[in-house]
Amino acid sequence: MSKPEISFEFFPPKTLEASFRLWDTVQTLAPLDPRFVSVTYGAGGTTRELTRDAVSTLHKSSGLNVAAHLTCVDASRQETLEIADTFARAGVQDIVALRGDPPKGQDKFVPHPDGFSSSVELIEALAETEMFSIRVGAYPDTHPEAANMAADVDWLKAKLDAGADEALTQFFFEAETFFRFRDACVKAGIDKPIVPGILPIENWAGARNFAKRCGTHIPQWVEQAFEKAVRDEREDLLATAICTELCSDLIEGGVDKLHFYTLNRPELTRDVCFALGITPSVELENVA
Repeated sequence: MSKPEISFEFFPPKTLEASFRLWDTVQTLAPLDPRFVSVTYGAGGTTRELTRDAVSTLHKSSGLNVAAHLTCVDASRQETLEIADTFARAGVQDIVALRGDPPKGQDKFVPHPDGFSSSVELIEALAETEMFSIRVGAYPDTHPEAANMAADVDWLKAKLDAGADEALTQFFFEAETFFRFRDACVKAGIDKPIVPGILPIENWAGARNFAKRCGTHIPQWVEQAFEKAVRDEREDLLATAICTELCSDLIEGGVDKLHFYTLNRPELTRDVCFALGITPSVELENVA
């Protein structure tokens, strides 16, 4: 089995304790030589400044290729592009461009009066700057706001045609889910890379709730397996096995890149990478 290229997603710390956890996570995973790491926004853009600070610090101190998340939520076009310019001045050349989730208390996305109305508009504006490599989100399971998979595929094509270079998918539980989506994308004429997003399940209750919110299908066998594993206190063992098997199936199906949602808890991600034959190759330096 060939070794895939990997990347990791982190979220910005809100407390001193969380800052230490992020640095521990970086130090654990950086030696696996990721092609990039990304730092998220909170729902509604609530961690905008924290994201900017974390991206800048990681870029300066880790030697990693850092991608900053950027959304359309609760900001004007000028404010959003000024944030992008701040990233560029800090040396960041990669952006994950997303519409973003609505702020708390809102059921649906409502554009800022002077803001971007969609991720496609944001991508077009970022592409015009010619300063960034642009990644976007994709949904192997139908997005809660989409009518069907065909609508998701059409929207992804619009984002890639607007200037995005690569798509990172939402997490899913079975390789066949990704392969169906990939085949539909190829049929629609999409020829840019679509990288599967992988969630090593640290906490089944949390992962289950997140899956329901974002429209990810939960197979019955996964539900039953985790219910039993939680009772037997073998949740981590099951999570590692299921995630490793999923990644292996994807690689056997021709996938050569994987993007891990770490939740700033690196141990399961590291263990899965080790099981796939991805071992430390670099040493991280100068992280305070």
